[in-house]
Amino acid sequence: MGFIAKKKLKTQIDEKSLVLISLYFLQPIMIFWGLTKEPINYEFILSPIFFIFCMASTLLLMLLYSKFIFSSKTDENIFLATALIGNTGNLGIPLGIALFGEQSVPYTSIINIANIFFMYTISIYFFSREQFNFKQSLKSIFKIPVIWFALLALTVNYYEIPIPKEFDFALEMGAYTSLTLQLIIFGTYLYSVKIKTIPWKLSLQISFVKHILLPIIGILIIISFTNLNSMVASILIMELMMPLAVNNVNFSVIYNTKPTDVAATILVSSAIFVAILHFYIEIIDYFIG
Repeated sequence: MGFIAKKKLKTQIDEKSLVLISLYFLQPIMIFWGLTKEPINYEFILSPIFFIFCMASTLLLMLLYSKFIFSSKTDENIFLATALIGNTGNLGIPLGIALFGEQSVPYTSIINIANIFFMYTISIYFFSREQFNFKQSLKSIFKIPVIWFALLALTVNYYEIPIPKEFDFALEMGAYTSLTLQLIIFGTYLYSVKIKTIPWKLSLQISFVKHILLPIIGILIIISFTNLNSMVASILIMELMMPLAVNNVNFSVIYNTKPTDVAATILVSSAIFVAILHFYIEIIDYFIG
């Protein structure tokens, strides 16, 4: 009976439809809600700037050697598009609370915003460039509504435009629905992943960048070029260490770039993150101390 139900569910649910609902309706709601939840405080601007700088520096190194590693252009694009995009929201914010307390929330939230902008610009470009030329790839970025909703939210926040309590509650409901649907989307593609078919070369190369190269570059940059206090520096390093974001599956579906393989890389990255989390916490404790 369970097998019949599973088969019926798989044939009736269109995974791409779920992605479109998430990408074009629920995620813009989540972004708008998140960016209007707390007032903008310029004291926190440095942390997302250095977060983006660490990611951009790592991306330059990836561009230098990616062509020598992958014979498939699609795999190279997946590598460049996904390896730097971590789960700074669903995982980073609660982990920050667990390690640093509620005082970490403003920093983890604004770093998550920086990660979202990187995701919806640089990452989308690499996902789309195999199908489009450079000009078309840039145009495709601005077709994603979350960019415009983020700009609208920042405008509302900056000018302190009040949001009615009932409307804010509706936004909050949409935001949590987005998080739930995102996990369902991940599960539908993870269902097709089999150990034998996991693209190990791609997955391990991505995990190397996400869990070793990016944190090392981040630590070197933060030590050498910033005078941030120990807590903010530790939060930055923690956010750079987060495993791959599930949102990567959304883009791979929209641009037809092996969504099952992308889901597999997220699974591998998450498993590696759990395995080395103790060492990550030791590194963070060292900086706090």
